[in-house]
This record gives sequence, structure tokens and C-alpha cells, in this order.
Amino acid sequence: MKGDIVESVVEYLAKEIVEDAEAVEVTIIEEGPDEVVAEVRAAKRDMGRVIGRRGRVARAIRAVAQAAAEEEGLDAGVEFID
Repeated sequence: MKGDIVESVVEYLAKEIVEDAEAVEVTIIEEGPDEVVAEVRAAKRDMGRVIGRRGRVARAIRAVAQAAAEEEGLDAGVEFID
């Protein structure tokens, strides 16, 4: 399925950052023929950790997700959902 690598990478990163790893959910949504979006959900108290100060952690996760997507010939985005 499209975005399997992206899903695995984003899920791994998010679970390593948060305190409640069981609450992390990553869902892949196909936006087009060559584009996927990973939706990340975590416990309310962990969202600050996932996003980071001034969004630095979120930007880093997005950069790694894009690199993973390129392995599959895709473009990837990451959205953090409360």
C-alpha cells in the first residue's frame, strides 16, 4: 500500500518522543496518485512534545517523512491532530 514506509517512520519517531506510546496513532491518507498525508494523533499531554518549541520537532518529522516518501516515489505531508 502507498505510504507504508512513511507510516512506519512517522509512527516510530512519534512513539520515541512521547511518554504514552500506546496512544500514538498514525493514519495514511492518499491525497493523489503520488501524494500521501500522515495524520498523527497522540495523547493531549504529549502533543507539545511531538510539535516541539516553535514547531522544530514537527518540522524534523515532516523532513524525515518526505525522505521516506521519496523511497516510494511519493510526496508526503504530516498533520498533527488534537
